[in-house]
Amino acid sequence: MDFNLSDDQRDLRDLASRILGDATSDEALRDFAASGAPYDAALWRTLAEAGLLGIAVSEAGGGLGLGLIDLGLLLEEQGRTLAPLPLTGTLAMAAVALDREGSEAQRAWLPKVIAGEAILACAVEEVGGLDPARPVARAEAEGNGWRLTGSKVAVPYGAEAQALLVTATTADGPALFLVDPGTPGVTIAAQASTSGEPQAMVTLDGVSLPGDAIVGDAGAGERIVRELVQRGQVALAQRQVGVAAEALRRTADYSSNRMQFGKALGSFQAVQQRAADAFIDVEAMRGTALLAAWQIDTGAAQEADIATAKYWAAAGGHRVVHTAQHLHGGMGADVTYPIHRYFLTATQIGEALGGQAPMAARIGAAIASGKTEPLA
Repeated sequence: MDFNLSDDQRDLRDLASRILGDATSDEALRDFAASGAPYDAALWRTLAEAGLLGIAVSEAGGGLGLGLIDLGLLLEEQGRTLAPLPLTGTLAMAAVALDREGSEAQRAWLPKVIAGEAILACAVEEVGGLDPARPVARAEAEGNGWRLTGSKVAVPYGAEAQALLVTATTADGPALFLVDPGTPGVTIAAQASTSGEPQAMVTLDGVSLPGDAIVGDAGAGERIVRELVQRGQVALAQRQVGVAAEALRRTADYSSNRMQFGKALGSFQAVQQRAADAFIDVEAMRGTALLAAWQIDTGAAQEADIATAKYWAAAGGHRVVHTAQHLHGGMGADVTYPIHRYFLTATQIGEALGGQAPMAARIGAAIASGKTEPLA
C-alpha cells in the first residue's frame, strides 16, 4: 500500500485547508464560542459550495465517489483548525450508510447533505455501553413496522439534525433505523460536552416507525451497524491527527521563541525529549489511522486495526495535548489561551465511540479469537 498523496488528494487537502483556515483564526473561534451558535453555518455552506460535503458519497448519490482516506484529509484539517462543524456524524457515518444501504427514499437525504441543507446525526452511544455496535436500545416488530425503546447519550449535533440514524437491537440482532426527530415518543435534550461541541440525549419512548425505517436488510443489520461504528472510529482518529499535530506545531513555535535563563525553552534537553515523544505519537496516530481507512476503503477492515487506530487517537492524543499544555507552562493552564481548546477537543475525541481501555480490550479479543491477519 502506498500512502503518498496523489495530486488530486493534495489539491483536496489544500482546498480544505484554505477554506477552514480562513474561517477559524483564534479570534474567530473565540467569537464563535461567545455567539452560542451550535456550528458555523456559513462555513458549512462554503464547504457545500466547494463540493467538499460530497467527498465520500458515491457518484450515483451525487457525490465525488471517493473514500475514507480522502474524507480524512478534510477531517484532519478540521482537527487542525478546530472548525465547529458536524462532519463526522453527517459525512463519515450517516451519509455513507444511507448511500450504501439505504432505500431510494432514504437516499433522498444525500442531495440535501451535499448541498449543505441537512445535518444527519448518529445516535449510537449509551450509558454503560461497552461496545457501541451492540446497542441496548430495543426495536420490536410491531405489525408492519417497528417500536423503538431506549436512550442514547452524547449524540453529536443531535438537537440540530434534521434526521437521526439510531441503532437498536431487534430479534435478529443490531439494526440501524432512520428516525424523524419530530416523531412522537422521541425526546431530545441538550447535553454539555468537554469541548463545547453540541451533544444531546435522545430518548425513545415506544417510538412507532414504519417498516421502511430500517436501513438495509434486517438480516444484514449487524454488519451495517458495525461498519457505521468503524467508520466513525476511524474518522475520529483522522480528526485527532489534525488536533494533535497542530497542538505540537504550536508548542514547537512557542518553545522556540520563549526564553528561559537566557536560552530558548526548546533548547533544553528535557523539552526536546517531550516534544520528540509527542512527534512519535502523532506519527503513530497518522499511520494507524491511514491503515484503518485504507482497509475500510478496500473492504478489508480488521477489527484489531480499527481499534488500534482509535486506541492511538485516545492514548496518543492524550499524551500530545498534555505535553502541549505542560510545555506552555502557566499559559497552558489558562482556559482562555488557544492551546486549551486543543486539549479539550482531543479529550472528547479520545473518549467518543470507545476510549483507550475499551479499544485495548477489543484488540486483545480480536487477537485471542484469531481474527487478525498479517498484511500481505
